[in-house]
Amino acid sequence: MNAVSSTQAMTALEKRAVFGLAGIMSLRMLGLFMILPVFALYAENLDGVTPILVGMAIGIYGLTQACFQIPFGMLSDRFGRKPVITIGLFIFAIGSVVAATSDSITGVIIGRALQGSGAIAAAILALTADLTREDHRTQAMAMLGMTIGMAFLLALAVGPILNHWIGVAGIFWFTAMLALVAIAVLYGFIPDPPVCRLHRDAESVPTQFIRVLGDWQLLRLDMGILILHFTLTATFVVLPLSLRDVLVPEQHWWVYLLVLLLSISAALPFIIIGEKKKQLKEIFIIAIAILGVAQFLLGWMSSLLGLIFGLLLYFFAFNLLEALLPSLVSKLAHAGSKGTAMGVYSTSQFFGAFLGGVGGGFLHHHYSDFTLFMVCTLLVGLWFIFAVTMQPLRYLTNYLLNIGQLSQGQAHALNQRLLQITGVAEAVVIIEEQVAYLKVDRNLLDVNALDLAIAEVNRS
Repeated sequence: MNAVSSTQAMTALEKRAVFGLAGIMSLRMLGLFMILPVFALYAENLDGVTPILVGMAIGIYGLTQACFQIPFGMLSDRFGRKPVITIGLFIFAIGSVVAATSDSITGVIIGRALQGSGAIAAAILALTADLTREDHRTQAMAMLGMTIGMAFLLALAVGPILNHWIGVAGIFWFTAMLALVAIAVLYGFIPDPPVCRLHRDAESVPTQFIRVLGDWQLLRLDMGILILHFTLTATFVVLPLSLRDVLVPEQHWWVYLLVLLLSISAALPFIIIGEKKKQLKEIFIIAIAILGVAQFLLGWMSSLLGLIFGLLLYFFAFNLLEALLPSLVSKLAHAGSKGTAMGVYSTSQFFGAFLGGVGGGFLHHHYSDFTLFMVCTLLVGLWFIFAVTMQPLRYLTNYLLNIGQLSQGQAHALNQRLLQITGVAEAVVIIEEQVAYLKVDRNLLDVNALDLAIAEVNRS
């Protein structure tokens, strides 16, 4: 069987699957994050509230999401993608209803924990892999990531508007409805996969965890995303309160919208330059430095213009890092380990959100907002040191090769032949999946040689 041609466009069925699954992920993301810019204000009227419990309510979803996302993905291998995704969305909807009907901070924490427990991200990535061909999978995953990122940013701007119209309880009811809409999309729009199987480029593989967790370069990135989301949730424990001192809550939406639009516009050229000019590490380090400066300024600023400037710097850096980090993980992960590396990375991200909520609430309660931002600044400074000392990047791309049915001997022979081809840095042949996972230099890769290697092995 020949290598899959990368010149073929996505089929209509593949596009339908990718856009539909991106929509489901976006609906869930909106539901999780619309309360972020408004909850600290709403929580003041809840029974039993303390700053620590406010932080817990904001970040608890991260703990349950971190605990359940990889197991949900593995369960979807056994019981099917759609049933597991449906269960996850129902759990999310139940959590939203619990939070909407609670008049105590404890009830909201339970609801938010349930929201995070419906951890469908890994199952959705696996279903995306089931429904797309190998040569389009990277593009499909990028489309999902882009859509999710835009949904997160939209949530920050829409949250204050909906809060003005329907209140936070209404937002929770709205998120429950979004979960039910997502279930309808799942069964009414997403095609059924012909077969569910493990995809090492999209799913976590238990046998790969030791290798991934022992890779210090990847662990630097895992620590980075943990710190990034620590700063995010810690910031939103106190930011709505700081903004309220200088602007009525009904007007907060335009601050977030302005900051997000400007920061995205400013970040996009740097993302493109980093990839095209192979300067990802340099831009990555600069973005971390700007993130630290932003946290420092937010600790000092008290005027509306000062807060807007600090937020503009923060989200400029945040958007850059959110785009660069997954790209760096993909480049540094060994062939056949990308799915596991991304699973560990995502778990670190969610755990960081939890620590940021609890840590931010603790610092706000026992010390001051200034102390909170200085702690965040110090953490970013630590991240900066680890980033500066990273090894030079290898600008390698993940490449999947459809190899057909091979014997053990043929697979071993193909693996050796692939490693001899110009542009191939790593190769792992998986007989059960009928796929070879490669790390390649696209500028040097001889694609015709890949076809020839498979043909020669099949003749042997």
